[in-house]
Amino acid sequence: MTRAALLVLADGRFPAGGHAHSGGAEAAVKAGRITGAASLEEFCRGRLHTTGLVSASLAAAAALGLDPVSLDEAADARTPSPALRTAARRLGRQLMRAARAAWPHPELDALARRFPKGSHQPVVLGLTARAAGLGPADAAYCSAYESVSGPATATVRLLSLDPFDATAGLARLADDIDRVATAAAEAAARAVTEGVDSLPAASAPLLEVGAEAHAAWAVRLFAS
Repeated sequence: MTRAALLVLADGRFPAGGHAHSGGAEAAVKAGRITGAASLEEFCRGRLHTTGLVSASLAAAAALGLDPVSLDEAADARTPSPALRTAARRLGRQLMRAARAAWPHPELDALARRFPKGSHQPVVLGLTARAAGLGPADAAYCSAYESVSGPATATVRLLSLDPFDATAGLARLADDIDRVATAAAEAAARAVTEGVDSLPAASAPLLEVGAEAHAAWAVRLFAS
């Protein structure tokens, strides 16, 4: 294993398509739930402990070697919003392209054949980590960080927010990211014997509702 691979995978410049998605921040800004740095931090904290935990657990499980098809089904079951399922698969497809270029691996090829329109992004992320020689904890950290860095970056654009303030908010979330990544990796380890149904299924209804409303907008800056 080379830990440097984690830096490459987690780098915001890795061409995985995340720059086109706000993680629900655009809908939250329009609804008045994000108005500045403080409310952005709270939004990110809530997202991290709900959908962030779910995604990190799925990624860790895929990195551990659990069946990616079963994990994709589990991701579908944990994503009530059709708009979010579509976004997750679109992101998964883009990540798959980048992953196969960076770390060619038969398991990535097999998943791409099984889901030509894209598997859920956390599943692809975990399998990418596995192909890169990384472990479940690495995949969980990468996923957990993505769950908050995406909305933070998007809000800087949406509100012309000071990027130093947004970054400071992410720094204050470091302990939460640690806890979520650790919990996700532990859940993945349990799923080896208990099955994928035992993985976390935390929900964030406002993200689901906001995603459906956002998908119907005629004009939007981000895809989701």
